[in-house]
Amino acid sequence: MTSSDNVLIVGFGSREHAIGWKISQSKHVGKIYFAPGNGGTSENIDIKHNDIDKLLSFAKRQSNLLTIVGPEEPLSLGIVDAFEKEGLRIFGPRKEPARLETSKAFAKEFMRDIGIRTPKFEIFTDPEKAKDYVIKQSEPLVIKANGLAAGKGVVVCDSTDQAIAAIENMLIKNEFGAAGTKVVIEERLSGEEVSIIALCDGKTVTPLVPSQDHKRIFDDDKGPNTGGMGAYSPAPVIDSDLHEEIVKDVMEPVVIAIENRGTLFKGFLYAGIMLDETTRKPYVLEFNARMGDPECQPIMMRMKSDLYEYIDAAVDGRLESMPQIEWRDQTAVCVVMAARGYPGSYEKGKVIEGLNSDFGPQVMVFHAGTARDSQGRIVTNGGRVLGVTAFGEDATTAIDNAYSAVGKIRWGKDEQYYRRDIARKAIRH
Repeated sequence: MTSSDNVLIVGFGSREHAIGWKISQSKHVGKIYFAPGNGGTSENIDIKHNDIDKLLSFAKRQSNLLTIVGPEEPLSLGIVDAFEKEGLRIFGPRKEPARLETSKAFAKEFMRDIGIRTPKFEIFTDPEKAKDYVIKQSEPLVIKANGLAAGKGVVVCDSTDQAIAAIENMLIKNEFGAAGTKVVIEERLSGEEVSIIALCDGKTVTPLVPSQDHKRIFDDDKGPNTGGMGAYSPAPVIDSDLHEEIVKDVMEPVVIAIENRGTLFKGFLYAGIMLDETTRKPYVLEFNARMGDPECQPIMMRMKSDLYEYIDAAVDGRLESMPQIEWRDQTAVCVVMAARGYPGSYEKGKVIEGLNSDFGPQVMVFHAGTARDSQGRIVTNGGRVLGVTAFGEDATTAIDNAYSAVGKIRWGKDEQYYRRDIARKAIRH
């Protein structure tokens, strides 16, 4: 680590904006580039996040550069393998261990092989066999597209008819393209979900604080899944003992098993955990091979330690020598402001008003689906547009601060949409 390391952040969402915001506070960091970034980030490089050749070429021209990969797609394309082959420093898992996210079938079989508790499941490529299986089940089911589907390839079913429709959409109508040519059908558990994320250097697991996100589009967890409509941390549903148990029984065995298979898991490891409402036992619903979004935003707001120092140590395999990460005691809440119509069709190019409001020091507005138009104005450019994130001494105050800020932002003819119940679960606990 030099006194002025430069950083390239690959991605364009509010997760990448939040990571860049946090890393910019480090005394070790000089310039921060975003590829491609969004309307809220500066030093944007006009290279798409999935153009590995151009990203590699850019990185090779820089000095003292560390690259941080935000989204899953470049990981699935082997960006880490390509960078490491050229001797470049990069934070994220290689293509093979990233299959924990890029293939749900691989992840489920992996968990079964190493004894991690997960809902019972079957894997199908034949739609008729899948439908026959569904008809024979008496309990509710979840249908998952095997591959990457931008957070939308999971259908939580309330009936057999809904499960059959999901199978037809994936395996017959090709709604998710190649991502849906194989499906995982698993039992639907009842309980609360919690996101457990850790920094990994291939051997050592350094946990971050737990958080909870809100995947469904409507209040009270109704409607289709999205990439995430909000998140908060801490998550009172999980205490420190249970958190330690999950790290010990889930996160650490994953890293060991990946090493035993001949490679290393370096990067953010994310486990989506369901706490069964009757037994309170944790079940792993999914793994991600990167930081969660929108969980990243409240986690970054709460982190007191220098994130860059930990990522730098992870790249070099030095996490074991690092002190425990320090966290603020406050609650942080992120409310996602989306384009009306998301996760279906929606319009782009709407001028966003209110971004220069006096939000106060406890609020950060992280950009996701935004861009700058020819006049330099910030306009909508995606489904999830902003991640409005706020502190508070407790959950109630943090919620109030976040929604107060949300109320100052608008675009089009009231075309913004957001859930109004983000983090209410924290108050109930």
